[in-house]
Amino acid sequence: MMTPTLLSAALLLLLLSGAPAADSQTPISINVMNSVTNAPNQTYSTHVVFRGILLGAMRRLQASNVGFSFTYSEDSNYGPFLESVNGLDRCSHDRTYWELLVKNGTVTADVGIGCYIPNANETIVLNFKQY
Repeated sequence: MMTPTLLSAALLLLLLSGAPAADSQTPISINVMNSVTNAPNQTYSTHVVFRGILLGAMRRLQASNVGFSFTYSEDSNYGPFLESVNGLDRCSHDRTYWELLVKNGTVTADVGIGCYIPNANETIVLNFKQY
């Protein structure tokens, strides 16, 4: 069992180590694009907590009432699957889906909204497109 003095010393070392606080905020941008109809892009600013996932930032943004909304379904094997953004639904009949890109649309993320951990000042692109 650790003594109170040892616990205090361990806590002090953790605080002095420069480790980010669990509630520190990492600013990101979310850019909504539509490659099917070429509608104007929409850009939103939000944040994730230290090492937080994109889904958390999207939920925070939706709750802020700035005009951003999304829906997703839960796949038992792959996790959250993006269904719609700002009222525009993916559609298997029309062969449309929401693509997740990073770094101004040049890199396809290899994970989904439930696993992707954004970096500070990164632009996440949600691109509506056809396959």
